[in-house]
Amino acid sequence: MVKQVVVAMTGASGAAYGLRLIQRLAARGVRQHLLFSDAARVVLKQEVDLTLPDSPQDISQALASTLNIEAELLQSYDLKDWFSPVASGSAGIRHMVVIPCSMGSMARIAGGISDNLLERAADVMIKEKRQLILVPRETPLSSIHLEHMLKLANAGVDIIPAMPGFYHRPQSVAELVDFVVDRVMDHLGINDEEAKRWGA
Repeated sequence: MVKQVVVAMTGASGAAYGLRLIQRLAARGVRQHLLFSDAARVVLKQEVDLTLPDSPQDISQALASTLNIEAELLQSYDLKDWFSPVASGSAGIRHMVVIPCSMGSMARIAGGISDNLLERAADVMIKEKRQLILVPRETPLSSIHLEHMLKLANAGVDIIPAMPGFYHRPQSVAELVDFVVDRVMDHLGINDEEAKRWGA
């Protein structure tokens, strides 16, 4: 049973994917460690009119209110908080999702660069051979982007691009968002009856 997940959001378009994952994980009682890049804050404001407070504690409360979930399941951290549990493998957190994942963040993770807590947390997952899921949202993809994805995949990282399917005949943007989040939940090993299945 997955009990803790690091959920990180970066500056790629697709803020709705990250917010929906946070909401779905909370509905399953999963404790979440939240990380937001500066660019993610800009995208959240642009795409969903959500302005995150400066204080990590206030971020958790704001998200809980916005998403109608329990605040005690959320713990947000400043990207310079090197004493947070996500900064060390000894904390025992075994799952992390970067959703959406920008190409810049992917490049730094692929290069082992840890200039902030988000990148350090991803580096911890890779070095400890734990689960890191990246949800890139970019098009078109250059050969540089593809090389980074291949390098990360070879290191054991799960690459789940934000490429929704249409076989379930979605009737709304929300259903397209859920299609991608369903795949992330599946890879985390969290069974959710809401998930749309092939042939179901």
